[in-house]
Amino acid sequence: MQPNIVLMTADDMNWDAVGAYGCPVAGTTPNIDALAEGGVRFEYAHVTIAVCQPSRNVLMSGRYPHRNTGEGFFNLREKGIPILPEILRGAGYDVGIIGKVGHSTPYHEFEWDICPDMKDLGMGRNPGVYKKHAAAFVERSRAAGRPFFLMYNSHDPHRPFYGNDKEEWYSSVEPPAVAPSRTFTADDVVAPGHLADLAEVRLELSEYYNSVRRCDDTVGELLEVLRQNGIEENTIVIFLSDNGMAFPFAKTNCYLHSTRTPWIMRWPETIRPGTHEAEHFVSGVDLMPTLLEAAGAPLPDGMDGTSFLPVLRGDSQPGREMCFTQFHQTAGRRNYPMRCVQTKRFGYIFNPWSNGERVFKNESQSGRTFGAMKAAGESDATIAERVKLFLYRVPEELYDFASDPNALVNLVDEGAHASELDRLRGALEAWMERTGDPALETFRDRDSREACERFMRDVAADMGGE
Repeated sequence: MQPNIVLMTADDMNWDAVGAYGCPVAGTTPNIDALAEGGVRFEYAHVTIAVCQPSRNVLMSGRYPHRNTGEGFFNLREKGIPILPEILRGAGYDVGIIGKVGHSTPYHEFEWDICPDMKDLGMGRNPGVYKKHAAAFVERSRAAGRPFFLMYNSHDPHRPFYGNDKEEWYSSVEPPAVAPSRTFTADDVVAPGHLADLAEVRLELSEYYNSVRRCDDTVGELLEVLRQNGIEENTIVIFLSDNGMAFPFAKTNCYLHSTRTPWIMRWPETIRPGTHEAEHFVSGVDLMPTLLEAAGAPLPDGMDGTSFLPVLRGDSQPGREMCFTQFHQTAGRRNYPMRCVQTKRFGYIFNPWSNGERVFKNESQSGRTFGAMKAAGESDATIAERVKLFLYRVPEELYDFASDPNALVNLVDEGAHASELDRLRGALEAWMERTGDPALETFRDRDSREACERFMRDVAADMGGE
């Protein structure tokens, strides 16, 4: 029997906002934690690119952004690339989506069987309305005797956060946004190590965790629909975030807090409950081939990812010792190309956009946190250096996540790590060559600012933007 498939996504949820992943703030995600207890929690899981629509384009195509032509906030530019819901429909599935419809649909003309979007869902922030739409879709598919694929996308914890000044207008829409089942104060939270520990930072973090909890409420409503319909045993449930939190050094970058995601899967017929998978890397490009294999659907040629179904069954699978991530363009159409390779211990990032003059601008600078860090930097040299790094970056970065998970100390110029730096450079170059990355020649000539600026002009000519 073909399994039902539920893909649940959070919008901008950091991996460490989840209790099952060691969140220092108690009570953020009870429903997601329960899901982890019933399935597998991946320790080394990454999305491929840390921004919404491009990340989802990867999930739906099984290809890296420079291979699926969906690098920015647009649909796949090249037609004819097979996508997950289309193949599943051909294999007999009903295919539905709730929330984030435009950002999760690789081709504008693709028609889902159901597609209630943000305005139908209390601006994506009303868990009860999510439940109503999910229940109707599940019951319709069951009545027709067909398996279903449901992509269930919370708009939390994307900005504006619950309790933030800018979210007030959401309560006036119909249906309205609602309060989370629990709220947090600045005294409840702990500032993560990649941010400065300031009062305004903790306040914004408390607002962020309010939205994390409402996302968890949304997850809980769908899990209840599956229970009520008695279909948990033959339903694959996946939970992950499309990218890290919209704070400095996370979303729209290639740091650990950018692409590492809380990746949880439950499938009682196959996955042993309470599994902590800490051996293999899994990545966004791997989701589509895994789900297609599980569904008994054909796997199209051209995917970059590979199925990790053996890992779900408890077997070892070679070739999962590292992952490759990248970045291209912000929602504001600013180009900041980055390439990254991460192992369990180290992360190496190549920033061809960084020339000491070009300034990084992204969504994370719009909240309380970045302004507070800039102000504090006027009297605190350490914070000032963090702000400067965020704004200008450097061409190469190397971090030891075992001792420095928050990427505070760049080891690129330290001789003690020269051999590791060379190894990671070599691994990244081989991957770029294997996948036809247009940044390959620039990477090989990375010491030439002229080569990097020429590449930046090529990027703008291809994708537009600045």
